[in-house]
Order: sequence, then C-alpha cells, then structure tokens
Amino acid sequence: MKYLIHLGHPAHYHLFKHVVNRLRDSGNSCIYVIKKKDILENLLIESAEEFLNILPRGRKNSLFGIFLGQIKQIWALFKLCVKDRPNVLMGSTPTVSQVGFLLKIPSLSLNEDDAKEVELFAKTTYPFSTVILSPRPCDNGRWNKKTVHYESYHELAYLHPDHFTPSLKALEGIVSQNERFFIIRFSSLDAYHDHGVKGMDLHLTLKLIDLLKPHGRVIISSEKKLPLKLESYRASFNPTKMHDLLYYSSIYIGDSQTMAAEAGVLGTPFIRINDFVGKLGYLKELEEVYKLGFGFRPARAGESLEIIDKWLKQNNLELEWKEKRKKMLSEKLNFSDYLYEFISKEEYRK
Repeated sequence: MKYLIHLGHPAHYHLFKHVVNRLRDSGNSCIYVIKKKDILENLLIESAEEFLNILPRGRKNSLFGIFLGQIKQIWALFKLCVKDRPNVLMGSTPTVSQVGFLLKIPSLSLNEDDAKEVELFAKTTYPFSTVILSPRPCDNGRWNKKTVHYESYHELAYLHPDHFTPSLKALEGIVSQNERFFIIRFSSLDAYHDHGVKGMDLHLTLKLIDLLKPHGRVIISSEKKLPLKLESYRASFNPTKMHDLLYYSSIYIGDSQTMAAEAGVLGTPFIRINDFVGKLGYLKELEEVYKLGFGFRPARAGESLEIIDKWLKQNNLELEWKEKRKKMLSEKLNFSDYLYEFISKEEYRK
C-alpha cells in the first residue's frame, strides 16, 4: 500500500509519526507532504524524515492569500497523486479530502475541533472526506454520520506512555539540573479560523512573570515577534525537545490549543487563555472532566492569576496531577494503536 500524509501543522507530524513507522515496518510506502508552517519543516529535518514541501513560501494571512495558497496546494498535490497514485490520503487539511475526491482516492480526515468552531474547514473538507476521525467529545454537526468517534485525543498518538518517555537529558543546555521552570506559550493565531480570536496580552504576561519569577525560571516559547520586555525570556532550543520541557515544566500557560492539550495529557497543570475557551469539546473534557487545567477567555484572564498563585503554594501539586493523568489514561486509548488498526481495515476503502 502507498499512503500519502499531508501535514498542515507541526503537531500533525507527531500525530502520524508512530503510525507511519508501523506502516513502513509492515512493508508499506509512506510519504509526507507539507506546507510552510511555523517549525514544521525544521521538525521533520531534525527528525531525519524525507518530505516534499508543496507550499515552501507559505501564504499571506488575508482571505485572498489563504484562498491562493489552497489552490496552489490542491494543484501540487493533484499532480503528485496522478504521478504516484497513492492508495490512501490522510491528514488534517482540506487539500487531502478535495484531491482524494477528485481522483477517487480514499481520504481520512483527522480533526478534533468541533465543526461549528472551524466552519470553513468543515465545509471545505468534510463533504469530500471518505471518513472523518474525531475524539468522542467532538461534534461534527451534519457530518457526524460519516464521523468515527473514538475514546482518545490526537495528543495520545505521541504522548501516551507507550510512546513517550520524558528525558531529563533533553533539558541540558536549556535549564539547569533541578531548576524549577514554567512555560509561557504564544501562538501565532493566524489560521483562518483564528480570525478575530484574541489570546494573551502583554499586560497579563508581565503580571504572570512577576508572579512566577520568585518560584523559578520563566521560559517563553513564541511563534510571533515579542515585545522587547519579553524577549529576554524567550528560549531557543531544538523543537524535538518541546515535549520533554512541557513534561518537566511545573506549569504551562498559553493561548495555544494544542500545547494546552499536550500539557494536559502529560500531567502538567495548564492555563489556556483565548476566545475558544468553552467551545471545543475535547479541551472542555480535559478541563472539566479530568480537571487537568483551566481555560479563561481574555476578558477574564486576570482570574488565572489566583489559580496559579494557589498552585505555586500547593506542596502536592505534582502528585495530584499525576493521579489525574492516571485516571485519564485509564479511560482513553493509545490513539496511535487505534489509528493503525483503523487504517489497516479495508472497509473504508471500498
């Protein structure tokens, strides 16, 4: 079998990497196709993966820029599929489903955001998808009939204990041994569904730093340019070490959905600040059912300071979160194993 995997975000590489390795070990052929997005290309290079970049210059963030970038990707992927004729297309991008539909190639669309919150993605992807795979809490609206729901999260495809073992050695050169530290993350919020979405602002961030600094080192990770007041906290490190840092971090705070979920499944207390709070089922489950973190909309972000102050004073915080994580893992599947078994079935290809 030939599988083509289109990656639109750095997290998508992690989502598929273990499945791809198992498929290859079983004698199948797999090719990664990407676009320029944040650290995605560097991540694959650092991981010694072969790939084809079909949008190497990226796209502009205007509506026209997004449209033009999509047309370019469709044409490039169409030509590639005509040439190589993969048996299955997989990914979390509209391109996979659209090209699969045009060429009558089965496509698997993986997404964990509720359809009404990513309306344009849903409308341009799901009508053309062969199958949609989503976590149980994800509501895909009128496309629920073609959705296969599962008891897991994307993040458990690569951060499940079966796959991920944190390494203190990975922290060398970034933080000192036994140094307590906290991660603050700024997302670019430049995806089409992020239009008008607010995250963390400078005023709140400075308050957070003042609160955290007496208790340890503050590390900022950012996809965008930072104000001069924050640049000294920015850390530069190999992107493959991000999950080790996230695991050993005492607290994660940021406006990235993915990293909040990653912190949650790793058992790191998280604070999520953006306008999506209360809207995405899988994150609501991590926050409200498993109590692994808290979400605040920007207008109420100041309330997060009280939670963090309480956490800083709590002696058994790490132990409590390990127990919460243990409960979550006992009720969720290793998603990589689930995905491999699903892909190996023939029903969806008929």
